[in-house]
Order: sequence, then structure tokens, then C-alpha cells
Amino acid sequence: MDWNSALMGFKAYLRLERSLSVHSIAAYLRDVRKLGHFATAQVPPVGPVQMQPQQLEAFIIEAGSQGLSRRSQARLISGIRAFYKYLMMEDALEVDPTDLLEGPKLSRKIPDVLSVNEINRILNSIDISTAHGMRNRAMLETLYASGLRVSELVNLQLSNLFPEVRFVKVIGKNNKERIVPIGSDALKFIQDYLTHYRQHGPIKKGCEDIVFLNRRGGKLSREMVFMIIKETVQQAGINKSVSPHTFRHSFATHLVEGGADLRAVQDMLGHESITTTEIYTHLDREFLRETLVKYHPRFRHQG
Repeated sequence: MDWNSALMGFKAYLRLERSLSVHSIAAYLRDVRKLGHFATAQVPPVGPVQMQPQQLEAFIIEAGSQGLSRRSQARLISGIRAFYKYLMMEDALEVDPTDLLEGPKLSRKIPDVLSVNEINRILNSIDISTAHGMRNRAMLETLYASGLRVSELVNLQLSNLFPEVRFVKVIGKNNKERIVPIGSDALKFIQDYLTHYRQHGPIKKGCEDIVFLNRRGGKLSREMVFMIIKETVQQAGINKSVSPHTFRHSFATHLVEGGADLRAVQDMLGHESITTTEIYTHLDREFLRETLVKYHPRFRHQG
């Protein structure tokens, strides 16, 4: 088996069996091609099934020496592991050479958050006298009220809104459904948008059940939501880099700071693992430390 045939098989596996997106497949293939170039430059050249753990380690070291960040190295290793998992499934190998492959230790990045005051400033800066202003206010209220991902927001369906019990049904990653509470303010702005604007505008075929529509009555793109948020944040005079995910992080952070149970936050965010949600406990401890430094007389002298 040479590198080209192995890559063709790997691509089919990622598309058909793993059902990955075009972008994810391209990223995996790019990483394995880098390994293939490294292997064929050896003397003698090494095929995919002949690679040994020490050769894989040499490849990672070389990638690091070329300025690849620790996070990019970790992603590279993840791609190589997926490739060799595929080869093992195809019975091309008896021993996985990536078993002992170690990646760089990554520090868990605590995401940026907005304060409650900053959230209010952003929301209140939106002119709700226009159709798109009302839609934007409803969208941002929903992002903060329910901690949705941007993909979940743009795909939110009218049939999954349950205002009488203040819940929304969300279709998350891998088509997993979850039920998330939504606040009365967000529901009010959604209802105002639906009643006064959405039903009077154009609606494209296939978008009849989509909550938030663009000017032409189609589904909003993720990029459009990013742009709306960027413009709104600038308008509010807030000097931070804010994305839809910032609202999600702020939602989770404010819950944890308020004493919410971590398992409940995990369920609301739709995290597969509690360890993903635990990042907010680190953030919460930092918040507590900052509060002590700011307000406790003995902590003030400690810097």
C-alpha cells in the first residue's frame, strides 16, 4: 500500500463512515499528506504501513522545529491517529504505531466572557424599531439566554419553540437533541419579531420553519451572525473581540458564578463530557480570586 492509495481509502472512510464535513476531511488529509511527504523523503522511503513509532516522533519533532504551535502539533497527532485507526480497521496493520505517540501538553484556554453589564450594553444598543434590529435583538437574547452554538441558532425551528413552558428544543452536534430553558425576555423579543416582522416578509421555500431569516427570507449564515455581532459590539462601544461563542461562554460562566450545578450546565450546553464543562470551574475560581483581591483588605496588599 502506497501513500496515495492509503489517502484515497482514508478519504472515503472519513466521508462515508465518519460522515465528516468537507472542511474536516480536508484538514485530516492535509495532516496525513505532510506525514507522507516526510516518509517518502527518508532514505529509503517509508510507506504508510512501515512507519515505526520513532519515525512518527521524528516527524512531530520536525513539525515543531518548523514553528508549528503546540495546539497545531496536537491536532496533527490527532489526524495521524485517525489515519492509523483506519489502517487498523482495514487490517493493513497488526500494531498501531501511534499507540505510544505523545502530544505536547496543552494548557486549557479559559474563554473570553462578557460581564452582565456588557451584555446589557450590547443588547440595549440595538435599534428594535426596524425588522432586522428586532431580529438581531431576538437572536442575541436567545444566544445569551440559552447558550446556543451559532449553528444551533441559525437552524432553530419554530416547531421547536415551547413558549408556554419556556423551553426550546435544540438540534446540536451529531444531530443530538436537547431541551434548554429560555428566559422570558428572549421569548418576548422572539415573539415580537415573529408577530411584527417575520410573518410580513418573504419566506423562501424550505425555510418556513426556520425562526431567524435574512432579508430575502432565507436561512442566515454563520458568517452573517458573526458580522451582526461584530457591528453591534462596536456600536455598543465595547472594546473586546466578541463572537457568538462569547455569548455561550458568558451564559455558562454566569451560571457557574451564580452557583449552578455543573451537570446541569453540561446538559444545557450539550457537552458530551463533563471535563469540557469543567473549564468554567477554573474560570469561576479566577473570578472568586479577583473578587477577593479587589474587596478583601488582606488580599489587597498581596498583589
